[in-house]
Amino acid sequence: MSQPSSATLEKITALCKRRGFVYQSSEIYGGLNGVYDFGPLGSLMKQNIRSAWSQAMMKANDAIVFMDGSILGSYDTWKASGHIDNFSDPMVDCLNCKKRYRTDEIDLERACPHCGKKAWTEARMFNMMFQTQMGPLADPTAMAYLRPETAQAIFINFKNVISTSRVKIPFGIAQIGKAFRNEITPKQFLFRMREFEQMEMEWFCKDAQAMEYFKFWADARKAFYQTIGLDPARIRLREHAPDERAHYSTACIDVEYQFPFGWKEIEGIAHRGTFDLTQHSKHSGKDLNVFDEETKSSYTPTVIECSVGVDRLFLTLLFDAYHEDIIEGEERVVLRLNPRIAPIKAAFMPLTKKQVDPLYQIYARIRAAGFMVQFDESGSIGKRYRRQDEIGTPFCFTYDFESEKDNTVTVRHRDSTKQERINIDDIQQFLEKITHE
Repeated sequence: MSQPSSATLEKITALCKRRGFVYQSSEIYGGLNGVYDFGPLGSLMKQNIRSAWSQAMMKANDAIVFMDGSILGSYDTWKASGHIDNFSDPMVDCLNCKKRYRTDEIDLERACPHCGKKAWTEARMFNMMFQTQMGPLADPTAMAYLRPETAQAIFINFKNVISTSRVKIPFGIAQIGKAFRNEITPKQFLFRMREFEQMEMEWFCKDAQAMEYFKFWADARKAFYQTIGLDPARIRLREHAPDERAHYSTACIDVEYQFPFGWKEIEGIAHRGTFDLTQHSKHSGKDLNVFDEETKSSYTPTVIECSVGVDRLFLTLLFDAYHEDIIEGEERVVLRLNPRIAPIKAAFMPLTKKQVDPLYQIYARIRAAGFMVQFDESGSIGKRYRRQDEIGTPFCFTYDFESEKDNTVTVRHRDSTKQERINIDDIQQFLEKITHE
């Protein structure tokens, strides 16, 4: 059984602001609720998450292609997908303080937790899509929406991908991109946002193979989280009960992580049947069937979907990596991020000012080789170590008085704080091995 985490939402939020992972959007104007900007370290870490996911998809199956769909979608797209009619949450307002709540998150038999008055409106449905207008005319033909998910662009372009990529059933289309949901109550920092990023893959197959692929992708996706460093004791697969699933779904599994605030979903794997392609074929009048050479007949492929939020996974990784311990009598905060995910792979630290120039040449060579590294010469060596620990840097290379004599540097390991000497010429190979394991 894993040990209780020392992380709290407050600690993670403070660390993100303090070290440049995440900022509140429009902060100087009071902030935009449910929207965040990712700073220098945050943007690097998100880039590493996307790269790890893409590589995992390509390794899992060689029949996966990628696309990048548009953020704006027509009214017809979202009508066909069911979002216009069904993408809604029930909400109530407090008549006294005007605070708004989702009905599944509030006890209407009690008073408003914000103002203490019991004065609720009737529950009503609230569509969570952001509507906008294209062109100068404000009429129904100009109506468009910011996409609430990335999947629909994949379904709409299904036949285009087949004809241009020469793929055959079974195959998958993967995509990473922004989505937007006008959440009634965005909460828990990055866990529920109004603007977020998704990594989705739609796997198209024959219906007879669908459950086999559903299990394959559920197992593959669970395994992925261990490869990027999440504690396996805090990951589980939870199958949806029939009353939880969408009406068109045959099966659905959530990959859940044990946060300090409970078990929560980080990814969904769903057997969507033929619903999406059938709906778009019906509403557009375009044939989205495929022809089976063996049976000489056409059919609508079944879809298995894997969908995970980049931002939510980012938050999960921070929770999992956050630790507090005591080193040499001093308290430290350390992010034990997997080297593949860590924004900075190594820091280069001269012991004195005299060693700045020779070490900087080594640093520049490693950076030119494609490694995201830092040169850190400010403050005592202990303070520099603590600074790098807090942002998750796996290794620190120190150039000292012995370095000029024997062409070696000291490598300090973040998690154990153990130190070893390695040859300067071996630094690049050392980093390549560690960051690709």
